[in-house]
Amino acid sequence: MSERPIIQAIEVKKIYGMGEISVAALDGVSITIDEGEFVAVMGPSGSGKSTLMNILGCLDRPTEGHYILDSEDVSEMDRKQLAGIRNRRIGFIFQSYNLLPRTSALKNVMLPLFYNRNHKRSPEEREAMARDVLEIVGLGDRLNHQPQELSGGEQQRVAIARALVGDPVLILADEPTGNLDTRSGEEIMGLLHELHQDGRTIVMVTHDPEIAIHTQRTIHLRDGRIEKVVNNGSGSKPLEGEKVRHESR
Repeated sequence: MSERPIIQAIEVKKIYGMGEISVAALDGVSITIDEGEFVAVMGPSGSGKSTLMNILGCLDRPTEGHYILDSEDVSEMDRKQLAGIRNRRIGFIFQSYNLLPRTSALKNVMLPLFYNRNHKRSPEEREAMARDVLEIVGLGDRLNHQPQELSGGEQQRVAIARALVGDPVLILADEPTGNLDTRSGEEIMGLLHELHQDGRTIVMVTHDPEIAIHTQRTIHLRDGRIEKVVNNGSGSKPLEGEKVRHESR
């Protein structure tokens, strides 16, 4: 595994409100995730996991502390700059798929390429890239199907292909099996395993410990802080900058 860090969160705080009514959704979280790691984030409602994912995904900025993504400090970037970082470096997978209705799988996957202004690609190039990633996720025969013509598992595969098409440095998966039955969920986790084995860096939020155990380590949050880190298998790397209790399964 590469030792190059993709994520470095240093004493990250996110505070909502002001004065006596302020609430610290994150209270000094420090984590390092290296290139090629597969990590889960868990925690009860109000633990700060959604806030953490929003910051890691450049959807929000920390109130205090630093967030370094792929060697670039993005902590104080404005909304336009963050949007550019999201489009170029992060692939998102959502629980509800977030596919455009009445739009083919191929065109759904092509969508992020339209917004990447750093790479001018022809329509033919964009289509070829989308076809390639749909083949990777096993949907080469579903290119022209619209979301309502696909099963839940197939829709999530389209969403994964869309996350991959820009070749991001980080994949963020928010409850990727939450809307799926057990069999489809297992298939999606199998696909995420394959992507991890190919060297992808994946951070996944889940409420299900049976899903989290598929990753190399699980970061447990509570009350805006890291409560513990569970090492799920070989190759996991301890967190830095935070005193936590480590457990092994």
